[in-house]
This record gives sequence, C-alpha cells and structure tokens, in this order.
Amino acid sequence: MLTAFARAFKTPDLRKKLLFTLGIIVVYRVGTHIPIPGVDYRNVQTCIDVAAKGGNQGLFGLVNMFSGGALLQITIFALGIMPYITASIILQLLTVVIPRLEALKKEGQAGTTKITQYTRYLTVALAILQGTGLVATARSGALFSGCTVANEIVPDQSIFVTITMVITMTAGTAVVMWLGELITDRGIGNGMSILMFISIAATFPAALWSIKTQGKLADGWIEFGTVIVVGLVMVGLVVFVEQAQRRIPVQYAKRMIGRRSYGGTSTYIPLKVNQAGIIPVIFASSLLYIPALVAQFAGGNSGWKTWIEQNLTKGSHPVYIATYFLLIVFFAFFYVAISFNPEEVADNMKKYGGFIPGIRAGRPTAEYLSYVLNRITWPGSLYLGLIALVPTMALVGFNANQNFPFGGTSILIIVGVGLETVKQIESQLQQRNYEGFLR
Repeated sequence: MLTAFARAFKTPDLRKKLLFTLGIIVVYRVGTHIPIPGVDYRNVQTCIDVAAKGGNQGLFGLVNMFSGGALLQITIFALGIMPYITASIILQLLTVVIPRLEALKKEGQAGTTKITQYTRYLTVALAILQGTGLVATARSGALFSGCTVANEIVPDQSIFVTITMVITMTAGTAVVMWLGELITDRGIGNGMSILMFISIAATFPAALWSIKTQGKLADGWIEFGTVIVVGLVMVGLVVFVEQAQRRIPVQYAKRMIGRRSYGGTSTYIPLKVNQAGIIPVIFASSLLYIPALVAQFAGGNSGWKTWIEQNLTKGSHPVYIATYFLLIVFFAFFYVAISFNPEEVADNMKKYGGFIPGIRAGRPTAEYLSYVLNRITWPGSLYLGLIALVPTMALVGFNANQNFPFGGTSILIIVGVGLETVKQIESQLQQRNYEGFLR
C-alpha cells in the first residue's frame, strides 16, 4: 500500500489532487481550533478538562465526535459536518414522500444538482437552528455539567453577541460544506465523507491516551494494549461485513435488431448485508438524545423527568441499551425499505429484457427481491446494533466512560470511508496501468 501511495504521488495529476485534499484538511483542522467571538476561551478549556477527567461529554458526544472535538470548544467549525449530514438524510427521506423530489431524482444529473442545491439551503437553516441551540446551552451553563465556571463561558449575554455567535457558526458550517465540495470536485472525491473521517480520526489519539492514563494495570499499558487489540478486531469484522453482499444473478435475453443481436449477457444485483450503512445508528442516537435533552431543560422534579434521567441518560443502563438496540434494528429495516424499491428494480429489469433465473419477470421478481432483502437485513441490523453497543461494554470493562475511541459509529464511518477512498485511488492508478493496492 505504501508503494502504491508512492506511485500515486509520482503521477502528476493524481499528486495534485492528493496535495489539494491534504491542504483542505489542514485548513479544516485549523478552523476547528479557532474560537468564536463572545466566548471565554480559558473557561471553555477549564470545563473541557473537567469533562475529560470525568469522561462525560453530556448529551453532545455524537455531534462533538463528528466535529472533531470542535463543538465543546465552541469554535467557528463547532457544528462541523453534522448539519449537512442531517440535511442529506432529510432530503433522501423526503424524496420518497414528495413526488416533485422523486421526479427530480429521476432526471439524472440536472435533477441531482437541484437536490444538492436544496440540501445546501436546508444545511444553512439547520446550522442556524443548531447554532442557536448551542449558544443557548452554553449561556445557560448546561453544555458542561459539573463545571463550576460553566455559567461564565459566555460572559456577555447581550442580543448582539448572541446573534454574532450564531452567524459565525452558521458561516463556519457553510465553509465546511464548501471545503467538502472542493475535495469532491478538485480532490480525490468523497469530500464530505473525508471531512467526517478526519473529524473522527482526530479524536483518537487523545481518547487512547486517556485510556492509558486512567488504567491501573501496569500503568495503564495493559488496558491500552487491550483496547488496541479490540479495535483491530472490530476493524477486521467491520471490513468483512461491509464487503459482504448477496449477488442475485440476472440474465438478459438476446434480441435481434436487424442483423445484430443485443443482450444475452449475465450480470448480478449486489445486495449488501449492511444495506443501510451508518444511517440507522445516527437515527437511533439522535432520537435517544431528544428525551434526555427535554429532561435537561425541563424544570421541576416530575416523575417522567426522573424516569428519563435514571433510564435514558446513562449508556450502561439496561433500558437505554435495549432501546438503543431496538431503534437501530427498526431504522435499519425502515431505511432499507425507503432506499431500495424492489418493484422499480423489477420493472426496469422487465423493460430491458432481464430476468432472474427461475423467477418470472414482473411481480414475482419484486416479491423475490423483497424476500431476499428482508432476510439479509436481519443479520445486517443485528450487526449494527452489536457494533454500536461496544462503547457500552467498554464502560464496564475498561472504565473508559465516553472516551472509548473505538465506538461503533466511529469505526463504521472510518472503515467505510477508508475503503471507498482506497477504491477511488486504486481505480485512478489502474487507469494508468499501475499495480495499485490490490495484487
């Protein structure tokens, strides 16, 4: 692989793309450390140190991971890529519900461009909402629970300062979105995914070192080594499952047009075991944050608030674990159902003379595809649920709290983006008759 990277850098146009991508990554990482105006940086760092020692990032751990740690530092890129991810998911879901968006999706490149534009507008709107929520949380002191100076993070709580902070974070989100599109257009591609990859990977060194410093066996080296081994095993498992697919054979009948025959070829429909990807984990995590967030800002000591605080805010609680697992399984089936339409695939196959051997074209083909898809979604959803529960097991096994680096969400994203990036570089190397990564 190192040899292939060396050859990639020897190719002039590919070297320019790699260097351009690295430059954008540097700009992005610099922006995650520039605080926004109106924030007391010293108090923020004090509260971050308190949160790090206690291993508690509150209700914002997921968003903080996607922002590369910039959220809790309240920097200009505090919201990171999360508003764009949310906007993309919402547009994808609305495509199934709104006929206009479904028609745009079928228009090809022009329709995709229009949907991308809608995604940008929705990203800015979500950034305004999330930025306002983050500023309000920081002003109230709820961003860092247990920190004595949490109420002094925003010393000046005037309307002008608040609006300036929200505008700055919204502009930062727009810049992050622009940087991702630059990587897609002028870099090696997959810009948003690469920025997400960098954000998550940037938190690994500090999290790993925290495991070592908090460990008790051989000055923490045994816990550190065990976590590394567990992480490598998880990466291998995720690579195996992410690459696994059920290939449904498709045969195209021969057709004579004039003196020429067309068709007669064989291909297959690849159905991945994890067809839904990381989306169910994000949905389940976001949904579980809602009751905890409502309870945090609710006043009084009502019974429902006490129940939520006892059962749905601690990752090691059995109710939280069971709810999280069931939500992941549900959203896995839900997302697969709206993202893959067996009837549409069957109609396209019938239109072009394709059929599955032993299955009649039309409705029987759609029913067969639905049957196969449901069967492979079960192991895929259970796999997602078990991977996502790894941090919970780390709470008990390593006393890692929320600092455990090899969480299910982070591993899934890193492995998925890494595999896709390697494939893209590999394809460009193969175009130039190079050996590439695979032998």
